[in-house]
Amino acid sequence: MWIILIKSQMLTVNPKEVHFSKLHNYLQGAVVPRPIAFASTIDNAGHVNLSPFSFFNIFSSNPPILVFSPSRRGRDGTVKHTYDNVKENPEVVINIVSYAIVEQASLTSCEFPKGINEFAKAGFTEVKSDFIKPPRVGESPIAMECKVHQVIDLGTERGAGSLVVCEVLLMHIKDEVLDEQGNIDPFKLDAVARMGGDYYTRVNGESLFIVPKPNRNIGIGFDNIPEKIKKSIILTGNDLGRLANIEKLPFEELVTEFSKIPEVAEAWEHGEVSVHTLAQHYLKLGKVEEAWKVLLIHSP
Repeated sequence: MWIILIKSQMLTVNPKEVHFSKLHNYLQGAVVPRPIAFASTIDNAGHVNLSPFSFFNIFSSNPPILVFSPSRRGRDGTVKHTYDNVKENPEVVINIVSYAIVEQASLTSCEFPKGINEFAKAGFTEVKSDFIKPPRVGESPIAMECKVHQVIDLGTERGAGSLVVCEVLLMHIKDEVLDEQGNIDPFKLDAVARMGGDYYTRVNGESLFIVPKPNRNIGIGFDNIPEKIKKSIILTGNDLGRLANIEKLPFEELVTEFSKIPEVAEAWEHGEVSVHTLAQHYLKLGKVEEAWKVLLIHSP
């Protein structure tokens, strides 16, 4: 079997040497997926605003802190209504966007004139908040009432962002997105996130998978994987990462006993490729110890 190695080319981008709009596209295409803060705010005159922001995440659980960033408009550097509102009235509801409402949420990103209610324009229901003035989105599966602690301006040029630091005062979670243990079920939540350009991603189906956290036990690491396994033409980097995450290798007697299983014995008879393919099959099933047993039979 011939393996052809193709040297890949790489584009190097210096932020100081490209137009900000081009850099903006590169950054949004690279830092993905980005959760969406569907922010409802209100000014001192009582005008409600609703707008999505994909520069958003959670930064603390105790206290519960969320941060989102409404960037200055690329056209003329002016700030958005959400920015003005949180400066006037430092409160915001962060609503979560599910796939069922993504088109409506996208509609609210239109630059409607100040005073126009995006709830009405996009067909959303205003639900009175318990602790703050801005209403929450009735159709959103999760809404978080927040107090704005700080607005940090990162610049004054076109595209410059401002960090809106919010503390969650109250969460509203619809029963329909909870599992039997009362936890948020990602399949039921069916959230969406932003990619680059006009692309979104739906956080459901095959896009959801489990990677066991290595914070309970210390894995053996790549350096303790036999070279023959690390150089496998079948096992991927992810496969090796899962193998390296095991706390200790199975005992020799367990490996010997495992070698008597018909499918294992058959794989061993057909050679290394078959052995590694079977090990990969076990890894896909989450059976890491079984994968190691297969590999250790063939890799002394």
